[in-house]
Parts: sequence; C-alpha cells; structure tokens
Amino acid sequence: MITIKVGEMITPRQLATVFQRSTITRPLDDLNRLEEMLKHGNLLVTAWDGEKLIGVARSLTDYVYCCYLSDLAVDTAYQFQGIGRQLVDKTKDEIGENVTLLLRASAEAMDYYPKLGFERIENGFAIPRKA
Repeated sequence: MITIKVGEMITPRQLATVFQRSTITRPLDDLNRLEEMLKHGNLLVTAWDGEKLIGVARSLTDYVYCCYLSDLAVDTAYQFQGIGRQLVDKTKDEIGENVTLLLRASAEAMDYYPKLGFERIENGFAIPRKA
C-alpha cells in the first residue's frame, strides 16, 4: 500500500535515490547541495511503499499566494499508478485553493502536467543557474 506523507524528514541520500530512480536530472552526487535543497524547501510531500521512499514533491511556498513545485519525482518502477497525481493533489491540499501552484517542466514532461490540471503559461522568465 502506498502512503503519502507531509513533512516527513528524508535524507539527502534518500532524495538522490528517488531522483536517480525517477530519471529526473538533479545533482545526484552532491549530497551537500541536496541537503540544502531539503533544508530550504518548506513543503515536502513524499510517497512511501512501506519503508521505501518512492516519490517526492518538494516545494517552496508562502502558503497564501504562490507555491513553486521545484521537484516532482516518482521511481520508474512505480510510475503510471497515479502517485505523481497524489503528490500534486496533496501539495494542493496543503497550500489551499487561493495559492497559485507553479512549476518548470522538462521537455519530456510537457504533456504530463496538463493531465494534472496545470495550464501552460507563456509569461515567465528565468535566469539559469551556473551549475
């Protein structure tokens, strides 16, 4: 049985393992950076199969206006079972209906997010990171 949890502490190694198993591109070998990502994100929703972490939705939010979903990753062995949807739905439950949920999608995921209720936006800008 899959369990969705809010605020469950995870280690940088657990996060790296989910990222690796999901094929999401993140700094898998930089555990210090992953630790900081966990430390400074303020909404963490996780999916578990027993004691095994199988999915993560990591966000930054003010809980009243805006939420940036920076990571959505599900182990490929568990994909196509609605776990990503559950992680997003729980994130939406936590932030409430008056908060805009934003994300940046990889090219491969552009067709996925509309299925979860996201609308494509064209009025955004980014200053890319150096590494």
